[in-house]
Amino acid sequence: MADAESGQSPVAHARSVGRPRRSEKALLDAAAAVFVTSGVDAPVRKIAAKAGVGVGTIYRHFPTRPELVVAVYRHQVEACADAGPRLLAESATPEAALREWVALFAEFLVTKHGLAGALRGDNAGADALHTYFVERLVPVCDSLLEAALTSIDADPPVDAYNVLKGIGNLCISAESDTHYEAAELVQLLISGVLARGAD
Repeated sequence: MADAESGQSPVAHARSVGRPRRSEKALLDAAAAVFVTSGVDAPVRKIAAKAGVGVGTIYRHFPTRPELVVAVYRHQVEACADAGPRLLAESATPEAALREWVALFAEFLVTKHGLAGALRGDNAGADALHTYFVERLVPVCDSLLEAALTSIDADPPVDAYNVLKGIGNLCISAESDTHYEAAELVQLLISGVLARGAD
């Protein structure tokens, strides 16, 4: 009714509503890419250049750096969560889906580095993000792990929470040591979990 009174068609209204969301997603994708290469303290102008927008546009969406970092973190969590069911449906085997997903998860952890510094003094905010992270990603990992183990008629030797915790611990040194092969170690961890489950 409001659309009819304003003279704006429902399609036009949907497009105008959708544009800011697409724009924000592009900014978050750009920020995530910059954080991977330059850390969460990277200059805002670098993120703006990557996104192809002006610096003012970044500040309009995210007035402070902690807000930007938290938004990138949440965006990456959602992307990682959404990838699980998609990979399970598209991959040749459940094991292939699990392996690709844990590789994505390990890559996500790189953008997570520096979050504590950006949220310095906001313990409640950091705790809320950790809870959100666990609630979103543990069930996704659990479904992938269960599918992979079922496909080889194996029992779970460890739960999904501990698999993610193990991957997190393996990734800790990846940012500061260029010789450290976290991605390979993560895959070896998955090989161990699957082999132990098949015992």
